[in-house]
Amino acid sequence: MVSLDLNAALGFIDDDVYKKAREDAFKAFDVLHDAKGAGNDFLGWLDLPSRVDEKLIDRIEAVARRWKTEVEAIVVIGIGGSYLGAKCAVEALSSAFHAHAKGEFPHILFAGHNICEDYMGELLDYLSDKEFALVVVSKSGTTTEPAIAFRLLRDLLEKKRGIKSSERIVAVTDAEKGALRNLSEEKGYETFVVPDNVGGRYSVLTPVGLLPIALGGFDIRNLLKGAAGMEKSCAMRDNANPALHYAAVRNALYRSGKKIEILVNYNPRLRYFSEWWKQLYGESEGKDGKGIFPASVTFTTDLHSMGQYIQEGERILFETNILVENSAKEIVLKAERNDGDGLNYLAGKRMGWINSMAQLGTMLAHGEGGVPNILFKIERIDEYNLGELFYLFEAACGISGYMLGVNPFDQPGVEAYKRNMFALLGKPGYEKASEEIKKRI
Repeated sequence: MVSLDLNAALGFIDDDVYKKAREDAFKAFDVLHDAKGAGNDFLGWLDLPSRVDEKLIDRIEAVARRWKTEVEAIVVIGIGGSYLGAKCAVEALSSAFHAHAKGEFPHILFAGHNICEDYMGELLDYLSDKEFALVVVSKSGTTTEPAIAFRLLRDLLEKKRGIKSSERIVAVTDAEKGALRNLSEEKGYETFVVPDNVGGRYSVLTPVGLLPIALGGFDIRNLLKGAAGMEKSCAMRDNANPALHYAAVRNALYRSGKKIEILVNYNPRLRYFSEWWKQLYGESEGKDGKGIFPASVTFTTDLHSMGQYIQEGERILFETNILVENSAKEIVLKAERNDGDGLNYLAGKRMGWINSMAQLGTMLAHGEGGVPNILFKIERIDEYNLGELFYLFEAACGISGYMLGVNPFDQPGVEAYKRNMFALLGKPGYEKASEEIKKRI
């Protein structure tokens, strides 16, 4: 069970500010669970873990079993919420040196999240002599970055396998409409549905995330079990609800002048969890001139780059820590006769214990330096605990967004760069915009 410790944060908040934030958090909780707020047609994620479709899970696992014996690599094509949850889980659950999957499973790769020519060229080179398959995740099928990647990768696969290439492509897309749905029906791709009432950044517990995670050899049933347990905790309208507590405290800190939240981990396997979290909160809350700016670090690595600013820079930030209590490996330092590096005082100590002392020492130092610290603890990095974290942060995000007075489920600002990009690329229908933008550059 994920635990939450607020002791290193509450001292930075005036009592009246905290009391008001808690009251507002309960009001926002009611808005969320009564489906009365803006974006209430995108609340399908709210009870998703507790209404698991067994037939859907069986289908996902069947694809994983089939491709496990057929292919060496699987490329997941998507951007934003269409890939970050899957990328986060695969990175967190993999060994750092087993190609992002369990050793006996295909190498899980990602594309369509950038339009870098070198990245795509290197990926095509890597796959040229490999048996590979594609999972393309797009509700419309026309989002520029994944559409480009899918066209190029599909072309390579069709050259290698001809008409049999359709057996190696699965689409996760709209149930009825869109370019990818139409192509899937034309080519005979197996398909999974992106639910209409679940936005991309909340979609990790749908086929968007579950299929790639299963393809890496990971236990999606246990992932959903962890999420379902946290769903029960986060549905309680009382002080035992960790999502309510977290939303209240982070907003109380925001109201106290802390404008930046840094998600901190001490295990590099959680680096992409931070990337998923940053999209969830940044895209949900950054509207109408409001919102806590989400940033992230991996300690102790980033203590040697960002530690100075965090310790002594402008006092506009707070930290939310994720501490993993149990390591998967056990490594003990040994004593050496010639203690040249001065480490014999650590002889007999586990690296995990040393890391936990670094975490404690850092929290104490940053607190003394004026940085509030929120602490989440998880037992270990596994599917169950990851499922708990996914759901907890989603639930807290919905509450927190309503506390800010914004719609936590839309992203109107994302379209601004697309309009300019389409105009510069000469996309049909953007001729007038193209003329206007060329006058400005």
